[in-house]
Amino acid sequence: MSNSIPATRIYVDMNSFFASCEQQQREELRGKPIGVVSHSGNYACVIAPSIEAKRLGVKTGMRLSDCRQLCPSLIPVVARPFIYRQYHLKIMDVLRHYCIETVPKSIDEAVMDMTSYRLVYPCLKTVAQNIKVSLSEACGSYVKCSIGIAPNTFLAKLATELQKPDGLVELTPENLDEHLARMQLTDLPGIARANEKRLMAVGIYTPLQLRHSSESLLRKVFGGIVGNYWYQRLHFMEVDGSSTQPYQSMSTARTVSGRQRESLALLESLFVSLCTRLEQRMVKQEVFCKEIRFFIRYTNIPAWETRIVLNDYTQDAVEIRQYIQHQMACFEQAHSFRLFNNRVQQMGVTVSSFLHGKRCQYNLFDNKINKDKVRAVMYALKDRYRRDIVRRASEIMNPHEMRDAIGFGSVKDLGDKDGSPINEYLLEDDELPLI
Repeated sequence: MSNSIPATRIYVDMNSFFASCEQQQREELRGKPIGVVSHSGNYACVIAPSIEAKRLGVKTGMRLSDCRQLCPSLIPVVARPFIYRQYHLKIMDVLRHYCIETVPKSIDEAVMDMTSYRLVYPCLKTVAQNIKVSLSEACGSYVKCSIGIAPNTFLAKLATELQKPDGLVELTPENLDEHLARMQLTDLPGIARANEKRLMAVGIYTPLQLRHSSESLLRKVFGGIVGNYWYQRLHFMEVDGSSTQPYQSMSTARTVSGRQRESLALLESLFVSLCTRLEQRMVKQEVFCKEIRFFIRYTNIPAWETRIVLNDYTQDAVEIRQYIQHQMACFEQAHSFRLFNNRVQQMGVTVSSFLHGKRCQYNLFDNKINKDKVRAVMYALKDRYRRDIVRRASEIMNPHEMRDAIGFGSVKDLGDKDGSPINEYLLEDDELPLI
């Protein structure tokens, strides 16, 4: 491979992001092993261990009780999603100062397309070092990142995994084979156990062998064009891109606590909150859905789920709830079984088959245009003044039963300052009392 292939991607991956934000916010946590958990309780899941906790064997996804066996001094910290979103916006401001063509891949990762900046920045390693300094100034010294530089997005992301925490690695045609020789197949982003077995079945046991396999062989292993993509990724071609795609679906789900499952009113409030959260997301994205899915999972009995295809598009939480309740009532009547009971473990709602609001056609005999306008105004008021400045009547009862939650996935809901407006609703503490 010719050494004339230029590096054009900078990938920024924040280290132990949620835990680092908490340590930056709270001096008493600095330098100590902490685990950010989704909720309080011995069986809570650690969603982000700090760097100190990782060194002692704590991993993302472990139960708090298991973590304490490895690290008795672990300090659990209940997640504060609104804090992490605020740091995300600061990080994006810094990155876009260096390159306007910066796309967030998740709340703690972003890729910068430097193709148009080759004459502005002759040395991308210098740019990466300056980014680290700027992030420290904007966010604080405890919020660190690993940066990868490469000719394409995949290899730039891979470079961030090679040196953590606070790493800086550039992958080039000259050193790629050297790095791949020290890795396992499952170290490659996108290669899990199933793909590892496929590759081993044809004699590919290492990432280095994968890189030097023929494109036709990889097509056989991965079943078509995916094999072409893997060949191109490992030969410095860009196939993953950096543009954001519109939503295909939106989901929200919550695990039910012991206290909640003992109260029908609390289960209903959680159900209302799930529908309302999806309404808020659809309003911000200016889309309407035509398909609804709902599930309830139980302890020791089979789950129940339903799929509803609507005649007309909607984004209204009350309508979504009513459609689901109708299906629940039909099932309960036919089976003499109460779906909301003390065995409920988890419930979730998904909406899909979207249509953008500008293309929505209203029924001549049931014009919802005024209701849709009022809904948009309601969320505009929430954004401008505060989340609780106006609420539906259904949201008043037990309004905080559904704690805010955040994953490492898409951040399109949050918006950005160079595209859609910032969603201020998601930057507020959901534990604040009603006014």
